[in-house]
Amino acid sequence: MRLATHRLTPGALGTPLDLPPGTSWAQFGNEVLLVLDEGQWDALADRAESSTFPLQERRAGVEREHLHVVVQNGRLFQQENPDVPVILDRGRFLLVELDPDRARRLDRTNETCYGVLPLGENEVVFDVPDRGSGRAAPVAWIQNLVGELAHQTLAADLSHLVSFPTRHSTSDHYAGVASWARDQLDAMGYVTRLQDISVDGSASWNVIADKEGSAAGERGVVLVTAHLDSINIQGGPTARAPGADDNGSGSAGLLEISRVFRDHRGEHDLRFMLFGGEEEGLFGSKQYVANLPAEEQARILAVVNMDMIGVLNTPTRGVLLEGALLSRDVIDGLSEAAMTYTQLAVETSLHPFASDHVPFIIAGMPAVLTIEGADGTNGNIHSGADTIDHVNYDFALEILRMNVAFVAKEVGRAP
Repeated sequence: MRLATHRLTPGALGTPLDLPPGTSWAQFGNEVLLVLDEGQWDALADRAESSTFPLQERRAGVEREHLHVVVQNGRLFQQENPDVPVILDRGRFLLVELDPDRARRLDRTNETCYGVLPLGENEVVFDVPDRGSGRAAPVAWIQNLVGELAHQTLAADLSHLVSFPTRHSTSDHYAGVASWARDQLDAMGYVTRLQDISVDGSASWNVIADKEGSAAGERGVVLVTAHLDSINIQGGPTARAPGADDNGSGSAGLLEISRVFRDHRGEHDLRFMLFGGEEEGLFGSKQYVANLPAEEQARILAVVNMDMIGVLNTPTRGVLLEGALLSRDVIDGLSEAAMTYTQLAVETSLHPFASDHVPFIIAGMPAVLTIEGADGTNGNIHSGADTIDHVNYDFALEILRMNVAFVAKEVGRAP
């Protein structure tokens, strides 16, 4: 097989080229990867010469079954597997050449670091919608809520979170930070509790805060989630793990959103959740979902998960909205909120991996991860180098504006 890429205009699907029979494609943002037989190359290259965006050859002589898509947190796949050839690098998303047996082994053993799956035919790995396509007129009361987000309180909360030597899920430090976070939510008037969870046989906790809606009769519930724990993979449980981006940024962001909604009277219920045990294997979210009664699952209108929202890895402020087909309406709503209330460049993906949105999706609930844009990744995560000096608060606030606007529309406003 021979591989090439073809540039697209933002928001386009597939490829504008007239492809020879048997050629397949996969879209990675504004690039389309073309997979074709060696004998088809000359014909395709001739057709591409007249295109505004010509072909760029990537690799020749590749076996089709060795092509795999990697969805990674940070640069964890590349750091752990430096011998694996990378054909196309788009930050969170990689196209790699990998023996199928090894790919299956890696996918089974590293669910919180990366996922590995065979490259499909004619699929969108991630898309870059046109900014003009989803923009709506701002709604005044939603705009007012968006405007309540504050740099000062976000920075103060993140500074406190990284002041703990580690937030490892089974450490005394985590117990302290979970108690502190609950106190913050309690002081805002939320009904709070700690949910006991087990992380590899040791005790840890989820922090849960609820606010009832005002609608009569059946109410839905919107969940805003983030994981509170941090980790240092090389250093072990007692090593320094500030976790400023992963996931102090998402945790501080959740507390900031809770401040915005503390006096808001919505129609539907609102629930904030800080999970423990994410870094060891999504323990907090898995156990929460497993213990959620069917009637409660049915009430969930949307889950907005924040994981790594604070480091600007690319020249433009981009956010990736990652979910599944059942999350399509949530992705579209978040995208519209981003277009209407922020200047974010939006990327979307239906390949969910490696964060707390996944257990909800597996159980059939519409969940979406909001994370730094796919084209760049923070290589400092899961180490002592994930420090607060790398955080860009203006960027984090843009992602929070998107999330506040979406949540506001979902929970509604009391009459």
